[in-house]
Amino acid sequence: MSKILVIIGTRPEAIKMAPVIMELKKRKLQHIVVSTGQHREMLREMLKVFKIKPDYDLDIMSREQSLFDITIKVLAKIRSVYENEKPSLVLVQGDTLSSFISGLAAFYQKIPIGHVEAGLRTYNKYYPFPEEISRELIDILADYYFTPTELTKQNLLREGKSRDKIYVTGNTVVDALLTIDKEKKRLFNNPSLNRLDFSKKIILVETHRREIWGNVMGKIHKALRIIAEKNQDIVIVFLVHKNPIVRKSAESYLKNHPRIILVESLDYFDLIKVLKICYFIITDSGGLQEEAPTFGKPVLIVRRETERLEGINSGIAKLIGLDSKHLIKQAEFLIRDKNQYRVMSSKHNPYGDGKAAQRIVNIIARKIIHL
Repeated sequence: MSKILVIIGTRPEAIKMAPVIMELKKRKLQHIVVSTGQHREMLREMLKVFKIKPDYDLDIMSREQSLFDITIKVLAKIRSVYENEKPSLVLVQGDTLSSFISGLAAFYQKIPIGHVEAGLRTYNKYYPFPEEISRELIDILADYYFTPTELTKQNLLREGKSRDKIYVTGNTVVDALLTIDKEKKRLFNNPSLNRLDFSKKIILVETHRREIWGNVMGKIHKALRIIAEKNQDIVIVFLVHKNPIVRKSAESYLKNHPRIILVESLDYFDLIKVLKICYFIITDSGGLQEEAPTFGKPVLIVRRETERLEGINSGIAKLIGLDSKHLIKQAEFLIRDKNQYRVMSSKHNPYGDGKAAQRIVNIIARKIIHL
């Protein structure tokens, strides 16, 4: 009997693979879930939310782990799992090291690989780092490509990938959002958010990418404080990443302001609530770029480049770069200009309709393992 092995290692992977795992379970297709543990607490939280229990936990995370540490540990530990389970297909997601190294190990054992969220590109190997190279290498190794949009399909075709191995499915993050949004919990789990002044415009902010660590991140955080000081009718909810470098910068510039709330990375229920009530989003997060359009929220992207051009092309997102003065200008433009806000917030969601996982599992069953 065909067996599908699903790799998850980080919080975003768990969110985006959860709908696929749930659909495999619903269809009663034999599958094995392997957690690399590249993230620990954040990953476990997501698994609990979606009621997923991994069959294997490689538990690789260590304090201040390097890219070398992750690479070596995943490659060493995944080998025995493949040898024991002998899967017919390995499914990896996105652009993490867990996905790339698990794909590499599957290639070494000549196991077919399916890549969920294939084809995203900036074509700058150091931006984002190391994700751009990870996803390009996964797509070299992969046998089947589940792309979120037509644009990402075209990227793969330009690279010479076989048309009959590429399937446009939509992004599974939309599936995940709509699944959790059905939960009707009235209060936030994080008590600090229950004190939000809902009469003000709430701006959700997350910045964490390693490309901006240091002076650039400090300038962005300083700009956020200026935005709060100049605009009395807003509240900034800043999601503090667990990375100590990001935490130190955020606390240095943003702490002790009456209208800036620093919160630990939110559980998924709270994140979705904030997404629904916020006015707009400032972020360098790939995930938030995809999640915001589901609820019609404009996004200011503080990056030089983004692999998610669909949001920009649709008009719901703007790529504003890393200049702190430009960030202040663009944020105040959205805060003050109701017409501009209306134009951005009314755009359609370019990332899917909530049925991506169903399409992926249908394709696997009918065209790959031939059930």
